[in-house]
Amino acid sequence: MKNRLFSNRQLVALIIPLVIEQGLTILVGMCDGVMVSSVGEAAISGVSLVDMINAVILVLFAALATGGAVVTSQLLGARQTERARKSAGQLVTLAASMGLVMMALCLIFARGLLRLFFGSIDQAVMDAGLIYLRITALSFPFIALYNAGAAIFRSVGNSRVSMQVSLLMNAINVAGNALCIFVLKMGVAGVAVPTLVSRAVAAVLILALASRKDQALCLKRAALYPIDHKMMGKILSIGIPSACENSFFQFGRLLVVSMIALFGTTQTSANAVANTLDTMGIVVGQAMGLAVVTVIGQSVGAGDKEQATYYLKKLMLWSLVLLFVSNGLILTFLNPLIGMYRSLTPETVALTRTLVRIHAGSAIVLWAISFVLPNALRAANDVQFTMWVGIGSMVGFRIVGSWILCVQLGWGAVGVWIAMVLDWVCRVSFFLSRTLSGKWLRKA
Repeated sequence: MKNRLFSNRQLVALIIPLVIEQGLTILVGMCDGVMVSSVGEAAISGVSLVDMINAVILVLFAALATGGAVVTSQLLGARQTERARKSAGQLVTLAASMGLVMMALCLIFARGLLRLFFGSIDQAVMDAGLIYLRITALSFPFIALYNAGAAIFRSVGNSRVSMQVSLLMNAINVAGNALCIFVLKMGVAGVAVPTLVSRAVAAVLILALASRKDQALCLKRAALYPIDHKMMGKILSIGIPSACENSFFQFGRLLVVSMIALFGTTQTSANAVANTLDTMGIVVGQAMGLAVVTVIGQSVGAGDKEQATYYLKKLMLWSLVLLFVSNGLILTFLNPLIGMYRSLTPETVALTRTLVRIHAGSAIVLWAISFVLPNALRAANDVQFTMWVGIGSMVGFRIVGSWILCVQLGWGAVGVWIAMVLDWVCRVSFFLSRTLSGKWLRKA
């Protein structure tokens, strides 16, 4: 029997903390939404719209972390520990630089960004959005550094550390929300300030842990600076296509949400709540996507394409089963979940229920192949293909399709979500055929 790089126990030990970490993030998002709902629907809408802008920026940080995780995992698989350590250090430097740049841009152009994407929204929603955007922008350098630190630990197969730090970060966030909203009566700012504080604590802590001498990839000052252009080039060769694809994906979501905003606060609020609930259903898929990067990356680094194929099949099967279970639970307990949002009107509740059913029912079959599978392709250096498929599908189906179904036919949010499912079908057809043909391993 062939000696495998990862046993089932090691895979489970990698995946479970990732599921918990991703689940904590979603739980805090739900808590934010539930707590801010006590302030009113304008606050819910303002926060949800800004979160769409923030999501575009956060995927840039996540894509950069993915690039660093792929390069570092491949170097570890090739048993080049010192180069892997250098890769980790350069990732941290890149993350800090990008975080500062994005923070400055959002602080300077906050009002312009909201006018650009959501110019037709009510003034109360605009005011809430401005407060939330300006405060959360201050947290960008910290969340970028946290992502870099988490990627370093995931690269060595240790996802427990990032889970523990995430647990602390989210505990601070939830407790801070309760204090600032219900006790201090800070309104929208009461959601944003704890986000800033919790991300700052998480960034400092995870980098401190990564710098400990007993860590597999001890983060040293010499790895941070001077800049190694060749190493940064390798990270960016993975990160930039991923960033282009994922940021374009989020940018497309911004456009379609601006279409939904044309139909009023009820549709905007229903879309926001449905997005939060639907993310609960795919949290296991998001965790599997992160695990795939580490496992396939190390297999590719070791020069073992057979193991890369073996683990891809195994992890995709696990993903499909887990997504079936999680989305089935969402559909089963849909009414109590929506009931947590106390201030929603009956019209908003009814629309939310429809949107969640569209998403969860489709995600059971389509989500893993649409979003977990391409992470395996990226880990095998097949990043150009995933980028062009992702961008093309987003433009052709999610943006153009939403414009036709939502705006032209007047279907509103329902039209946008139907266009989203069509986007998934397109991704499945391309990514599945690429994988079955074996072409995804040509650049491994």
